[in-house]
Amino acid sequence: MEQIAGMLGTDTLTARKVIEAVSGTIVGGMARNATHPDGADALRGALDDHMDADPFNGDVASLTRDGHSILGHVLGGQGTEQAAAQLSQLAGVNSATIMKLLPLIAPMIMSLLANRAASRDMDAEAVADDLSREESAIPGGLGELLASLLGGIFGGAAVPRQAGPYDPYHDPMRSEREVAPGRSNPDW
Repeated sequence: MEQIAGMLGTDTLTARKVIEAVSGTIVGGMARNATHPDGADALRGALDDHMDADPFNGDVASLTRDGHSILGHVLGGQGTEQAAAQLSQLAGVNSATIMKLLPLIAPMIMSLLANRAASRDMDAEAVADDLSREESAIPGGLGELLASLLGGIFGGAAVPRQAGPYDPYHDPMRSEREVAPGRSNPDW
């Protein structure tokens, strides 16, 4: 906590609040992606890849690379930048600093979730349900702020399980290689 406080240029209490907000954003993004069956399947597969990883003992460069990859799948590039900008306003910390913190926290969350999924023998649907419960458990004011932040990234308060008449994630005008912000990428 002291190292993160130093990185943020703040005290440990503020650092803890920033970590809670960053973690809540990542968990909320995962939960919203997992509401889609293909997103839940992709996430469950990615958890298997993170099962034996120990982000708490890894070098910062590889942790950051993995974190950027996770964030790209969970929030998308623009969504990650949008989240950093809003979290920086919330925390009163420079958005560039938040952009450094996001990819450090993401692999830690993946590792913890991978261990939970393995110990409980969770399939994709169980992981999705677990993430939904985690997102719902974010305390009051922070939960509302993160719901608003994620709503801005994902284009609404929640991602529906069934797409309506127009599904922006399957828009034929989109490049096949482009992943919409906040959309799960099956190439985890």
